Amino acid sequence: MAIHPVGEPGPYPAEVRHRIRRDTQDDYPYVAQALNDCGVNVISLQHGDGIWGGQDGIYVLDFARALRVPMVATIHDIPARPSPAQRSILAELVDIAAATIVMSHSAAAEMTREYGVPADRLDIVPHGVPHLPQVAADTIKPRLGLQGRAVILSFGLLGPAKGCELIIDAMPAVVAAIPNALYVILGATEPNLLARDGEAYRASLEARVAARGMGQHIKFIDKFVGRVELGNWLEAADVITTPYPDLDRTVAATLSFAMAAGKPIVSTPYAHALEMLASERGRIVQPGSPDRFSAEIIALLQDPELRASIGRRAYEHSRGMVWWEIGSQYRRIFDRATSEAASRSIRPSSKFAAVVA
Repeated sequence: MAIHPVGEPGPYPAEVRHRIRRDTQDDYPYVAQALNDCGVNVISLQHGDGIWGGQDGIYVLDFARALRVPMVATIHDIPARPSPAQRSILAELVDIAAATIVMSHSAAAEMTREYGVPADRLDIVPHGVPHLPQVAADTIKPRLGLQGRAVILSFGLLGPAKGCELIIDAMPAVVAAIPNALYVILGATEPNLLARDGEAYRASLEARVAARGMGQHIKFIDKFVGRVELGNWLEAADVITTPYPDLDRTVAATLSFAMAAGKPIVSTPYAHALEMLASERGRIVQPGSPDRFSAEIIALLQDPELRASIGRRAYEHSRGMVWWEIGSQYRRIFDRATSEAASRSIRPSSKFAAVVA
């Protein structure tokens, strides 16, 4: 099942049997009823900012309330200072769910602290990552035209939440010490930002680059890249940065992917980074400090052994997050949810799962 904005059905593979128009409230219970009757025995529901329709995504409750099969909710975004409506929606969704998955210990703590969810109602399953070989960056750079450059990478949908300004401001000092340094900003503009403001934000970053005379040392790749191409960029990077300004952020998929490539990461101290980069698996820098960012980046670029040791620890930590490991954890949770549902006389069926996102 898929959710899409009105008027944008998009191409879907044959296995997508049902669609919800995000802003059409009547679609939600209608599709839930269709899922009740189509022979699945568990629903995997993905909940995050902007996925579901209605104010604060309240239409998700019309869907959840109408389900008669067990539902496992995966919570991607957890507002640290929720409005009363946000708190109420998320609390009810967890109450309906047969199981609730969050992606970090900090996310679980936030759910307990701000939403009153008992810790024993939460399963912690990290964000999944691809299996990437840990390779020397210089062996991959020629594929991307990066040979001879010391590559610093930020990636993901572009918007103010990425904090790229901080690294742009750090680059003059980095280039003074490492003349072949190149900062790559990889990713298309975030769709909601693009719809609202066009490319005004990207243009502001480009103007910032020009004002600092860094045009030869900062490269924008304005595209959404697939799994294989993203893997190439990750493997070609010498250092990856996540300078995010939101220090309450409990999940960052980009951070997980960077660790999966075995790269040293320089990050602001948002909640997920503090958890994942502990034990010398990365470098933490206070926000608003280009000088400290440049110092950490320079130290890493000048010391291959340091890069390798930090990257190796990150890589080893990420082995429990590769897709097949995460799939196994989900399967166990789905099995538990269906078993508990059967014990409560909720109708089981022959097929396994429907994913709702």
